[in-house]
Amino acid sequence: MLELATNLIFLAEYVLRIFTADYLYGELGAAKARIKFIFSFYGIIDLFTFLPYFLPFFFPIGAVAFRMLRVVRIFRLFRINARYDAFHVITGVLREKKNQLFSSIFLVIMLMLASSLCMYSLEHEAQPEAFSNAFSGIWWSVSTLLTVGYGDIYPVTVGGKLMAIVIAFLGVGMVAIPTGIISAGFVEHYTRMKVGSYTRHDADFITLDISLEHSFIGKRLDEAPLPLGLYPAVVMRGEDVLIPYSGLTLRSGDSLLLATTSNCRLEARIEEVTLESGHEWIGRRIKELDISRQTFIVMVKRRGRRVAPNGSTLLKENDVVLTFSRIALNSLHNGA
Repeated sequence: MLELATNLIFLAEYVLRIFTADYLYGELGAAKARIKFIFSFYGIIDLFTFLPYFLPFFFPIGAVAFRMLRVVRIFRLFRINARYDAFHVITGVLREKKNQLFSSIFLVIMLMLASSLCMYSLEHEAQPEAFSNAFSGIWWSVSTLLTVGYGDIYPVTVGGKLMAIVIAFLGVGMVAIPTGIISAGFVEHYTRMKVGSYTRHDADFITLDISLEHSFIGKRLDEAPLPLGLYPAVVMRGEDVLIPYSGLTLRSGDSLLLATTSNCRLEARIEEVTLESGHEWIGRRIKELDISRQTFIVMVKRRGRRVAPNGSTLLKENDVVLTFSRIALNSLHNGA
């Protein structure tokens, strides 16, 4: 009964996601948006979350094979990333440090191959069965470098033992490199309370409350069109105080604490532009528009609904475009 109830919930969620796909892909029509979601990575995962449960009812002959498909449901754990900000921090750190991590892994692989070749040349005559060819020592190299030490293959000659000591020491260092890179990434994330290069004494703070219909809802922090000169310092969500990292998704009810230099006063102008027939923006994407760098398009109203804009959003006739223009006075940088 519990399994039936949960699968019905997953089925209802999948159907609702299909019907609301045009809000997710606002630049596409309703039909194309739904097709794009169905064949997307998360769309396929959502489908296999409940499909293996219902297939045996329609195809009893292949019931055993369909039950094996239930293993695919474990991929739904990837959706945790979209629900919990703590997982965003982990994936964000791994994404930022991927080049350093790949470099350290490459060094470990090269050390494994080199130590395997050296151990073969030292131990082949003494142990022809254990070290039969140039690459037979890779298993020993892996267990030694990763400090596992199974003991099923080990050197017996003096030269081989000396080589094993050196490799064991290097292995400790090689394993510590990725750990240090990831740790440094976490430290960087949690020290970003300092906004830009400004200290607490030369910055002013303002609070932006994200209401129920705010255009920032559902956007990641790096996608929110904040004016130049404003920097996110803290995101307050209920009783929680969140570190503002790029992958943090803003929600209704959040309060965004923004910082700006005390030497820069900001004035803003918000306007609505209706794209009537013949308007030069019709048929163009937002990133192609020739607008001021101080102007941001924060929302597009289309046929009674709101579309969260991005650079690829295609503007259409009768769209209502909400623009946010920034005016800086007494700027520290231009001396005005």
